[in-house]
Amino acid sequence: MTSLILLFFAGLVAGAMNAVAGGGSFVTFPALIYAGVPSVAANASSTVALLPGSIASAWKLRTLIKPFPYVHMGVMVGVTLLGGCTGALLLLYTPAAGFDALVPWLLLTGSLAFAFGKQFGDWLRRFVRIGPVLMISGQFVLGIYGGYFGGAVGIMMMAFWMLCGLSDIRMVNANKTLFVGIANSIAVVLFICYGKVVWLPTCVMMVATVIGGYSGAVLTRVVSAGTLRVGIVVLNFGITIAFFIKTYA
Repeated sequence: MTSLILLFFAGLVAGAMNAVAGGGSFVTFPALIYAGVPSVAANASSTVALLPGSIASAWKLRTLIKPFPYVHMGVMVGVTLLGGCTGALLLLYTPAAGFDALVPWLLLTGSLAFAFGKQFGDWLRRFVRIGPVLMISGQFVLGIYGGYFGGAVGIMMMAFWMLCGLSDIRMVNANKTLFVGIANSIAVVLFICYGKVVWLPTCVMMVATVIGGYSGAVLTRVVSAGTLRVGIVVLNFGITIAFFIKTYA
């Protein structure tokens, strides 16, 4: 019961984070680990728990979702699905011990992307322009990461698309919600088919993330976006450091 209460509150926080700036998996995944769920199953269950919120966000922003300028929308959807499927299968066939060793590095990658992805993209865009072939290839790689782990994948997608020349931030943000959902949806199907989802804690978190999402929307009206983002960055790096200590100390 104590673990379920913890997972419910973790879901509230994760839902609020996703509503504000993203990064909810940095809370749901460690909470499931703490509750005793094995790492691979925890990652799969976290993805399932967060999917409804991702779908709801995409639906809410559907009028802002637009085609990409020089790559057909169907192609981008296809490579994202293929990448998400590939990443999910990689996770399912990664030995538990191997994934445990990777977790701190995956969290570090996501934390750095969340904290500095936009700035890095802005800097790199001064020197690099990416054409259609590289855009498709990059989206496939992002799909793999989304299906395998997914921490801060939305931030990575936004930074990458802006590197490709997209400048309408509302369109980029709306498309991000759709494509994160696409990568996660195929992963969720595979995780369920392979029996990797621990359903009781997943359902508890799923309900909580929906409630947290509404709370997060209210929170953005009270606290500045910059302050909330700094708080999330500090939390992300704190969790990352804890996992490095747990894994390698």
